[in-house]
This record gives sequence, structure tokens and C-alpha cells, in this order.
Amino acid sequence: MKTIFVKSERDPRETRVAIIPSDAQRLSKLGWSVNVESGAGAKAGFPDSAFTEAGASVVGADFAREADFVVAVRKPSVEEIAKFKKGSFYLSLLDPFNEKHLIKAFADAGVYAASFEMIPRSTIAQKMDVLSSQANLAGYYSVIKAANTINKIIPMMMTPAGTISPLKFFIVGVGVAGLQAIATAKRLGARVEAFDTRPVVEEQVKSLGAKFVKIDLGETGQTAQGYAKELTAEQIEKQRKGMAKVCAGADVMITTAKLFGRKAPRIITGEMVAGMKAGSVIVDMAVESGGNVEGSKPDEVVITPNGVTIIGDTCLEANVPSTSSQMYSANVYNFIEHFTADKQFAVKMEDPIMKSCLVSADGKITDPRFM
Repeated sequence: MKTIFVKSERDPRETRVAIIPSDAQRLSKLGWSVNVESGAGAKAGFPDSAFTEAGASVVGADFAREADFVVAVRKPSVEEIAKFKKGSFYLSLLDPFNEKHLIKAFADAGVYAASFEMIPRSTIAQKMDVLSSQANLAGYYSVIKAANTINKIIPMMMTPAGTISPLKFFIVGVGVAGLQAIATAKRLGARVEAFDTRPVVEEQVKSLGAKFVKIDLGETGQTAQGYAKELTAEQIEKQRKGMAKVCAGADVMITTAKLFGRKAPRIITGEMVAGMKAGSVIVDMAVESGGNVEGSKPDEVVITPNGVTIIGDTCLEANVPSTSSQMYSANVYNFIEHFTADKQFAVKMEDPIMKSCLVSADGKITDPRFM
């Protein structure tokens, strides 16, 4: 494989580009001919001229028919897949559990397809972990978005007019996004509390200067990949009751609980939202997969009858496209570099990373879960 095509994103929400100019230059040194669809990087602050200066070619959308390797941020349409060259390789976020018809389309077209969501959480694959790199930025921006929405300042201030108390943030879910949200809120001067079903993260929360909210849920834990295990109905009810008082005192609440390939758990009920203060803000980071908060809506801002603002941004990381593209592009480069030897990219089925993320190969769906 010698020719790579960087596809422009069709989703109107999307501002990122899969490869930035500096990584296009690095790919050229690996032996690739880099071709970028015109306008692909414009929303992220990378004009066509920046790519040509880096040694890449700017081409039209039809170049996908000629490319050996196609890379994007979001999944393509079935119509686009049909235009990819047979035997070519495709890489992006694919949401394979919910887009099985796309995986079938890749197999039918004879295209090798890899899903970034399926990259294993191992030490060697960490440099390719798109979910973590983007969740990190989403967690950061969730705090910035809340700060821009609420009608109060965040830090404590001692003024001649009196002392202004710091805002109280409540972070629900302490994964990559949650930890970054805690860190960012603390840097802005907030008083932060956090909750997670995994007691093992308490030390991490405290290390960032936040308070860990303890709720006895009985036996919980995490998966081999480090995700929180799904709770029983009884545990969810205990969790809600334990969180209600913390919610009522919070100025800002950020929920980050997602279950990959499944609907997000409904953690915050309408009753809990009704118990919050007028003017408080909620950012539901799981809104795209069903939402953690009752009443949240994808890509909408909802103001409840008691004056609580619920933000349902489905792609928080797209609000900082230059940085998120930089991180995504580095993940792409690291993936390609890992499988490139003597200036040739090889589909190494025996490699645990390739085996884990490849969803279509040789005209077949590689994992029965996606059939």
C-alpha cells in the first residue's frame, strides 16, 4: 500500500480532520503518497495550502476510488464504501455494534476496515487510543462549556464587597473524561466532588484535589478494559438515592458514564434534576448514546421548569478542532507506523492490535458480534 486518502467529513457537526499537515509530512517520509480531500482541514484551521506545503496533494472526493488506504474521523455512508477500491484499507471511528450494516458493506466491497473504538487498552496500543485522546479533550471542554453557560464565576474571590464562594462541581463517572473534567474544574478554582461505581478510582480523585463521594452499592468493579461494569436495577436505585443530596447542592454537574456499544445508563432522574438549584448547569456527555440525564437531548440546550440548564453536546471535542485533530492525527500516524516496515503497510492478522480492531477482511466480517 502506497497511496493514502484523507477524507473530508460529511457530518455537519464534525470539525476535525483525520491527518494534520505535520503528520502528512511524517507519512511521506514513511513512503506514503498523501492525498487530502480539498477543504478537509479547513474547519480545524488547516487550509489546503498547509497540506501542499507539507508535501501532500489536494484532491477531489473521487480520489477515494484510487486510494490504497482511506482515513477519516467519522464513519462513511454505504454509498461511499461502494466507491472504495477493492483490497483497500479503511480506518476511522465506526461504532461497529450499532452500525452492522456498514460493516457488511465493507465486507461486500472487499475493503479491509478497522474501527478505532476496538483498539485494545494495552500499553503498546496506548499511542493509538483515539477514545482516550478524544475523551480527554471532551472532559476538558465540558467544564469550559459549563463555565461559559452558568451565570456565576467559578473561583472563590475575596473582594471589598465580600467573599464570593467557589462553585460546586459534581462529576459523575471517573474515566478519562471525568478525570480531566475534575482537573480542569480544580484549575479554575471550583470545589469538586466526584462519584464512580469503581471504588478503585477514589485515590485518583483525591490526587486531583477532589472529594470522592462514597455510596455503598455492594459488589461492583470494572471490566478487563478498565470500564465500569453495568449495575443491577437495585444498585442503580441505591446510587440515585445516594447522589440526590450531592446533586441538590451542585452548581454544575457533568455526567460521563458511557457503555461502549450499549445504551448509556440513566443515572440522573427528572426528580433529581427538579431538586437542583435554579441557574445550575448539567453537561450530559453521554447524550449521543441515550444520555445519563432524564430530559437531555442530543445537540440541544434544555432549560427545565425549575431553571436548570441541561447541555447535550454530542461532540464536545469538536469544539477544539485544532487540538483534537492534532491528537487524532497522532493516533492515526502511530497506527500506520506500527504496521509499516520497509515502507510497506502490512495487514498483520496475527498482531493483537490488528486482530482486535479489524472488523472486515478478505470480503468477510471478522467478528460474529458485528454480523
